[in-house]
Amino acid sequence: MPTDAALPADAPAPTRPTGRVVIYRHSLIVRITHWVNVIVISLLLMSGAQIFNAHPRLYWGAAGADADTPWLEMAALNPDSEKPKGVLHLGRHRFTTTGVLGISKAADGTWAEVGFPRWATLPGVRDLATGRRWHFFLAWLFVVNGLIYLAAGALNGHFRRDLAPTSEQLRPRNILADIVDHILLKHPVGEAAKRYSLLQKLAYLIVVFILLPLMVLTGLTMSPGVDAAIPWLLDLLGGRQSARSIHFITANLIVLFVIVHLVEVFIAGVFNEIGSMITGRYAVAPEKRS
Repeated sequence: MPTDAALPADAPAPTRPTGRVVIYRHSLIVRITHWVNVIVISLLLMSGAQIFNAHPRLYWGAAGADADTPWLEMAALNPDSEKPKGVLHLGRHRFTTTGVLGISKAADGTWAEVGFPRWATLPGVRDLATGRRWHFFLAWLFVVNGLIYLAAGALNGHFRRDLAPTSEQLRPRNILADIVDHILLKHPVGEAAKRYSLLQKLAYLIVVFILLPLMVLTGLTMSPGVDAAIPWLLDLLGGRQSARSIHFITANLIVLFVIVHLVEVFIAGVFNEIGSMITGRYAVAPEKRS
């Protein structure tokens, strides 16, 4: 989740002996919704993997029968042999994924033909009914937590103040400089570290206002009860199988965002970054004097 407001511009900021300035970066509501999301999204991904394992193939449009050709498939070659092989079919390409996707070790040490491995699913054994119950329960927690965050962000001006790109940031020269800084893993210090860069803002905006709502919308589209009440959702997303594919792609984009986010946290300073999401206070390194 994005961070919240810093100290007012006219407020004296406390300093540390090292010369670092400490600002109040994360509000209580942001910290709570962030950590709830960490738990809920992690379990949603695991229960979703359990559901996916019931039919580890993805299609577009009206396709979806066993005889149809999927655009993505996790499968096992020679699953009953001494050396089975797990593969991932992506369009016309095939990748060997033995031990991770398609086929992996079961609890008893034998090979099991399954899309995602047992350690990545909730529950860890094949149990579609339990996986669905977990997924639906967690999905509602995710929606409620997200609505609380959105309401708080709208009321306190967080989105307008902290996430809306400024005209200065949108200048081509500054956009290029921000891209280069991220490629070189160069992190801002001083005044620049007190606010988000353009790429950070765009990443948060895409996740908060596009990916996460799309996850909810496609999840609802796969529910027969919702389809009966709101049939136009199926037409909007191109059918249940297309909704399932978009749901899968969106989930993987969120995983990619989380991976990049964690890498950035460790590079920028894990104790300072995680500590600020616990206490709300963030230490800003001073600018180096030439």
